[in-house]
Amino acid sequence: MRNLKVTMAFRGTKYHGFQRQLNALTIQEVVEGALSRLFNESVQIQGCSRTDTGVHAREFVFTMQTEKSLPARNIIRGASGYLPDDISIYRVEEVPLDFHARFSSIGKEYMYRIHNSESKNPFTTDLELHYRRKLDIELLREAAFHFVGTHDFAAFCSNCTEKQNTIRTIYDIQIEKQEQTVILLVKGNGFLYNMVRILIGTLLNVNEGQIKLEQLDAILASRDRVRAGMTAQPHGLTLNRVFYETV
Repeated sequence: MRNLKVTMAFRGTKYHGFQRQLNALTIQEVVEGALSRLFNESVQIQGCSRTDTGVHAREFVFTMQTEKSLPARNIIRGASGYLPDDISIYRVEEVPLDFHARFSSIGKEYMYRIHNSESKNPFTTDLELHYRRKLDIELLREAAFHFVGTHDFAAFCSNCTEKQNTIRTIYDIQIEKQEQTVILLVKGNGFLYNMVRILIGTLLNVNEGQIKLEQLDAILASRDRVRAGMTAQPHGLTLNRVFYETV
């Protein structure tokens, strides 16, 4: 039995996230269908993460098992013929049988893109959040510093239960402006449901003066979702990188 680590990119605009659903089109359903045709057998994949409707990925990893001896290059080329233009498999590696795309991951990096201008950018309407207010980059960086480190992020999670472990570590948050685009990179050991989008939404609320810098530590400590900021729109979010120990 071969265990394959497969890396793909996708534009999530047309899909209801990664994970298969009964009544909605998802990335998993499309990819499993394409690989099942390629391998001429039923293929099931295990993804590194769930993604929300409309969220994208530059580097999304999944694992799959097969007895077929199809070489990696043939898998990449063959899958391309069955996949739509908004999903691309670009790396296939054979890994030990105990490697799992999700459970072997030691961290992820998300990117959130904001088009900061009075006018829309027609080329990125489904890839960047259009935000008209002027962004104070230094204020955002100061606010983001409050989230770096190991914290209980229950206040930044949608639908978290009382029994759920909500402690996570954020290693770094970088915020850069490139002309009219503001790019936020959030790197951590793991993320709760909607956590990155709520973090971004909270930073935008700080920018608007609705949340003060001195309130952020208390919001974290409260574990109360109501006290944190809004949930930013999904289309600006991209899973940028997934980190593993050397396989």
